[in-house]
Order: sequence, then C-alpha cells, then structure tokens
Amino acid sequence: MGETISPYLVLARKYRPLSFAELIGQDAMVQTFANAFKSNRIHHAFMLTGVRGVGKTTTARILARAFNYVDENGAAPNIELKKQGEHCQAIIEGRHVDVIEMDAASNTGIDDIREIIDSIKYGPVSAPYKVYIIDEVHMLSKQAFNGLLKTLEEPPEYVKFIFATTEIRKVPITILSRCQRFDLQRITSDVMINYLNTILEKEEISAEPDALSMIVRAGDGSVRDCLSLLDQAIAHGDSKLEAKNISAMLGLADRSVIIDLFELLFSGKVADALELFEKLYNSGAAPQIIISELADLVHLCTRFKIIPASIDDISLTPDERKRIPDIANKLNMRLLTRSWQILSKGLDEVKNANNDKQSGDMVLIKLAYASDLPNPDELIKKIEDQQKSQLTNKTHISSEQNNISHSSPTNTRSVLALSQPNFTAQSQTMSAQPEAAPKANKMAVPTSFNELVILAGQKRDLAVKRALENDLKPVSFEKGRIEVALVEGANPTIIATLAARLKSWTNQTWLVTISSKENSQPTIREINEAKNQANFEIAKKDELIMAIFETFPNSKLINVKITDEK
Repeated sequence: MGETISPYLVLARKYRPLSFAELIGQDAMVQTFANAFKSNRIHHAFMLTGVRGVGKTTTARILARAFNYVDENGAAPNIELKKQGEHCQAIIEGRHVDVIEMDAASNTGIDDIREIIDSIKYGPVSAPYKVYIIDEVHMLSKQAFNGLLKTLEEPPEYVKFIFATTEIRKVPITILSRCQRFDLQRITSDVMINYLNTILEKEEISAEPDALSMIVRAGDGSVRDCLSLLDQAIAHGDSKLEAKNISAMLGLADRSVIIDLFELLFSGKVADALELFEKLYNSGAAPQIIISELADLVHLCTRFKIIPASIDDISLTPDERKRIPDIANKLNMRLLTRSWQILSKGLDEVKNANNDKQSGDMVLIKLAYASDLPNPDELIKKIEDQQKSQLTNKTHISSEQNNISHSSPTNTRSVLALSQPNFTAQSQTMSAQPEAAPKANKMAVPTSFNELVILAGQKRDLAVKRALENDLKPVSFEKGRIEVALVEGANPTIIATLAARLKSWTNQTWLVTISSKENSQPTIREINEAKNQANFEIAKKDELIMAIFETFPNSKLINVKITDEK
C-alpha cells in the first residue's frame, strides 16, 4: 500500500501561538497578565476585543491553559508555560472537558446561556478550573446577556469566563463592568514582516521584500489575514514569493507604476496618465484598486509633510521610500487635501458606476485639474481684479454708490457660500440677520412682541419661544395686555401657557387674548423668511456675485448673511 499523506495544515493553524512567549504584538496585555499571576490577583472574567485575526481566541486558549497548569508539583496557575502541563495538550487540541468553547454567533439565545448556567453548578472534572470561552460574544441576544449577569458577577470560585469580540460597542455596559477588558492591538508592519520572515525560514521559502510589504499592507494588522495571504501567495508563486506575482494575486497594480501615474497626473500630463491607466486596466488592475492606491499615495505624501519619519515605515517599498519625499515636497498641503477629497468621492463613484473604467477616467481627469482650481480667496481676488481692470476708478465708485451701496465695505462685511461639485467659496455678499436683541437688564418687562420673544429665549423656554415665532400673529401689545391671532393648526393652549409664563417672569398679571380681527401682523418666522428672500434677490444683483455666476455657471447661492450691519 502507498504511504499515507497527511492533510495540509494551513499556516494560521500550524503556527498558532501556544504560549504568551509566542504571541506577537501584545506586550502590554501579556505584562498585565504576568503581574496578575505573579501577585495571585487573577480576575474571574476577561473581555478580549480587537479587529479580526489579532489573537483574541488564541489568547483565550492560552489563558485557559495558564489557569489549569498542573505539573509534577501539583496545580499552579502559571503564565510562563515553558513546558507542557498535565492538561495542556488537551486544551491546545480543544478537547478538554473542563474548557468549554462556545460560538455566540450560532448560539445566541437564552437557552444556550441557561445550559452554561446549569453546568456551572458542577465543579471541574479533572482540571483546577472550569473555563468558558465565548467567542463573538456581542452576538448574544439581550435576554441571553441578562441571563448571564448574576452568574458573571458572582461565579463559583472554580469558574473562569473569557469573552472575545470584534464589536465591543455592542456588548452591554452591565457585562463590561463585570469583566477585565483587554484591547488587542493591530500588529505593526515591522513586527508582522519579522514574523512572516521567521515562518518563511521555517518553511524554507524565499521572498522578495516588496512581496512581503504587499502582503502586510493587505493584511491590515491582522495576523490571520497575513498568514492566509501568505498561504495563497506560496501556492500562487509555486513556493516563490515575487512582487509581480503577489501584485497579480491581489489584483494590485505595480506600486512603481502607480507612482508614475501619480506624477503624470500632478504634472498636468493628462493624456499620458489616461494612457497608462488604460494599460493598467488591460493588465487586470481594477479601476477601484487604482483609485484606492492613488488615495494611499496622497495620504503617504500628506503624512510625510507632517511627520517626515513616517517614510521609514518598513511596509513601504524601497521605491516608495525613495520617491515619495520628492513628490511630497513639490505639492502643497492645500492641493493634497483637495486631491484626497476628489479621490475619496471618486472611489464611491467608481464602486457604484455601471462602467467603472469610464468613471475611473473621469476621476483621474478631475484630479489632474485639481491643481488649477483656485481657492476661495484666489477666486475672489481674481474676479475683483478683472472688475478693476475693466472699469475706471471713477466709474467703479459711481457704480458702488448708485447700484450696490448695500455692499459698501464701510458698513458691511458679508459671507457668500457657493455650492457646486468639490467647490466651496466664501466671499463678500449679503445675508439675513435678526434684529439686535435688547440687553438683558432692560428685559424685565417686555414692551413689544419682539422683546417678548427675546425674553422667552433668555428664560430658555424653547417651547414658548418657538410658538411665539411660528404660531402667533401679533395684533396689539400693551403693558399687561397682549392680543394675538393663531395660525391655522396652532395649539390654543399656548395662550394660557404664555399668560402663566409672563406672570412668573415679570411678577405681573398679563391678559393674553385671541383676536378675531383680520389686521394681524405676519408671524416672526414669516417676516424672517421674507427678509431672507429679499436679501437673496439683492445679493443676486451684486456685481461680484454676478461675476462669480458667469465664471461658474453651475454655482448656486445657498446662504446669505449680513455682518457688521449699521
């Protein structure tokens, strides 16, 4: 008979840490555990949280092994685990009767928790402690969490709970308050690359540095993701890890080519950039990936300008470390942040587009012209300079006096907001502003309806203030007597409420009545809306605004605000 071939064990399982000494990237947590075991201050419930693949379940199993460590000298909880104890192998293989693992994603209900509660009554069979490991604990139902509360707060001395979750915010605070919480960190690039190199040495496989950098970047701090990608890369490259093969496997474009595309776009060579984009697309790189890679480069350039040492990140390719500083020094921060906005929005557009190639072309074209877009201050200055060059000083002054006196700089400083794709500008124009409020010390007794509204605001009675502005139309106002009309649909109880409030605020009796007369004034809200509309009409006739609309035909006037009005 032929020799039996053992089934292949994936790297993530083959190199799963069996002790805290083998756990990488979680030094702070390991130190805390070491101190707790040393001083015998071991809690009965632990909450492990972090992104997928950073070692939550592995840590839980190592803890279970540490709790139940038994050697020739007897039971002695120990975090060192330099050699296997009596129960270690069974715990490692997941078959120990006193270490119960439950996946909360498939066991979410109160009945599942009730089984745990019932079994807790009975002590461990052979190990010192009965350990319950509940993975993805945030998936438990509200009833299940409630059922666990009492037992979790006062469990028998022989019981330990270890919870693991990627969604800590979904775990009730009542559960968290009964546990010691440990946040497992993403594994940094340098630690991850060293770890992968160690595994590759054991597997006797060589790898290009750029290939490992791609895997680590794609793994995003998750050990399991990196090991899964490494497994796939080894198979894809026939036990050889080369950057070009990893790039093809991940659907990525060559990083150096992406940098070439980046430089073409920012040097204004749009045709060459689109031609290179076409080549990348035909070679199999998805437009979404290309846009994402460009956004990554913008982020790297921006970080370098703020934190120059960030260029030393080991996950960056040699080509990136060499070229990014030169590119970043040529680009100003305003252009980089604007480019980031274009690419971020463009990424969503490409994802949702029927034709991602065409959408990608348009994003790149928009990005290429980003450097030509003026900022708001430059836009206003440019338009004002054009106006000055077209008109003589005398004509300009006359025009301001006769036609646009409302925007005279001696008494008005205004703000304009224009809305169009990827463009927001602030400039000088008009906007509505409520009447200046009288000083608080003059507001003991209101002498007008407007002062009454201000008094309600000062008293922080928002319900009355809102009713005064929206539901009541003033008819007459005298000291101690107010006559109003109600708008259609208004709650008539506001009349009695207003009289009571005035009595409390002014220490005087007020008569508030509903008028049947038809000579009522508009509500304050209607007055403000009419004023705003009038100011919009005035602003649209301003020469500066008209010039902006001519320069940007798709612009919209979205806000008008008058400041420093006299």
